[in-house]
Amino acid sequence: MRLDYAAGMGIFDKLKKQAGDAVDKHGEQIAKGLDKAAGLADAKTKGKHSDQIGKGVTAAKNALDKLDNKNDDIPDEPPPAAPRTP
Repeated sequence: MRLDYAAGMGIFDKLKKQAGDAVDKHGEQIAKGLDKAAGLADAKTKGKHSDQIGKGVTAAKNALDKLDNKNDDIPDEPPPAAPRTP
């Protein structure tokens, strides 16, 4: 039995292109969603993990932005800071 690996790679290439197209069309909305999720996570942890959350959001945005090998889809805005309660 011979497996056709080239056909499998075509599927992944197609999925990558579809994901890149979605990021091209909705990059700003995706970035806002990531920032909102980061703000919520930061608020829930009361700022204890702000650095890690920020690094995670930055890594996610960079990965999404590289889908089309261009750095133009996701805005480079930092996640909102959690409100501090005394």
